[in-house]
Amino acid sequence: MQAALLASVGALLLVQAPNAADKTFALTVEAGKIDRHQSPVCVLLPLPAGEVKSVTLKTADGKELPAQITETSLAHRDEHDAAKKCELHFILPNVKAGDTLKLTATLALGKPGMATGFNWKDTKGEHLDLFFDDRPVLRYMYHSLDESTKERREETYKVFHHLYDPAGKRLVTNGGPTGIYPHHRGIFFGFNKITYGDGKKADTWHCTDDAAQTHEKMLSSEAGPVLGRHRVLIAWHGVGKEVFATEERELTVYNVPGGHLVEFTSELRSAKGTVKLDGDPQHAGFHFRADDEVAQHDAKVQKKEAEPDTIFIRPDGAGKPGDTRNWDPKTKLGPVDLPWNAMSFVLGGQRHTVAYLDKPTNPKEARFSERAYGRIGSYFEYELTEKKPLEVNYRLWLQEKEMAVEGAKALDEDFVNPAKVSVK
Repeated sequence: MQAALLASVGALLLVQAPNAADKTFALTVEAGKIDRHQSPVCVLLPLPAGEVKSVTLKTADGKELPAQITETSLAHRDEHDAAKKCELHFILPNVKAGDTLKLTATLALGKPGMATGFNWKDTKGEHLDLFFDDRPVLRYMYHSLDESTKERREETYKVFHHLYDPAGKRLVTNGGPTGIYPHHRGIFFGFNKITYGDGKKADTWHCTDDAAQTHEKMLSSEAGPVLGRHRVLIAWHGVGKEVFATEERELTVYNVPGGHLVEFTSELRSAKGTVKLDGDPQHAGFHFRADDEVAQHDAKVQKKEAEPDTIFIRPDGAGKPGDTRNWDPKTKLGPVDLPWNAMSFVLGGQRHTVAYLDKPTNPKEARFSERAYGRIGSYFEYELTEKKPLEVNYRLWLQEKEMAVEGAKALDEDFVNPAKVSVK
């Protein structure tokens, strides 16, 4: 499985450092055909993460760059001897197209020390929060399914992620179960038209009847100066509450200036033979849903009580406030296979923009959805079998103010064509 911005690593030749407790690697980073600006880079190294106490990364002139060692991610899990390898992460400073950057990584072996920067805090049974120092960044909502009342079921029938604004002052995502669209939940992945077994049907979007997505287990977590990441196991339930598929969902937030860069990676596996995933642009796939305040304002717009203020920025330019484009299931016309799309919305008088980046390796045809009440995303059709899992990889970028086309395009190019790294 390909991960976003993973470095292309050449032959890995371990070099003994002067200190017998250290291992040193020489890295050559090639910018390639595009300028690099605060780009996350990941390099696979032949050492178990548990053996590395700390890492020091320096440029040729001795300048130190923040760096972090992690266990192999979901994207690297299928690598040969993945358990014997680790990932080196750093944020590449400004490097012009065609240029290279020489770096030296020194790994001190031993028990890892305390993490600085990102850190996780768990409110057991309710939510898991990611902070950068004391600033909240991300929240995973994972309360177990509670069917004691209809209202409690609606609150707990799906797991999802909230995202804070870059200042950490408020959530920018919708959490339900109240508001105009109570089933809209933050950063979410699901399908409303699922068929499996002998014609059984399930809707893990609205979670009607017995359908639900439930948190089963925390699988791993990482925290440090470069990134915060966690991976969870989620069960997809259908008729009679049976589990027809299981998902490993991994979210990573990178420490880059100017906003939040969030990476979403998922592997969905069948537990019940062939599973047909289908839906429509508004109720399937991977989506971002803004806080209910955006929908409340749009409701006033529909009643001619307010002016539209949600703007969609696309590869061909920014649209007019309130204008949307959607793939139409009847005509089969509309936006498909966009490299990226962006939504600019207003909360509490502050304009934000979220850019949605769809990696080319994700299933296609990707049918896009835009809603002025605060939703952006896409879906596809897919046939899941026990031998053919579904693997997807997306990125979201959240910033204050309206985003320019050039900014979104640069994020997409960096995502699809990461810098190359050779290691000795």
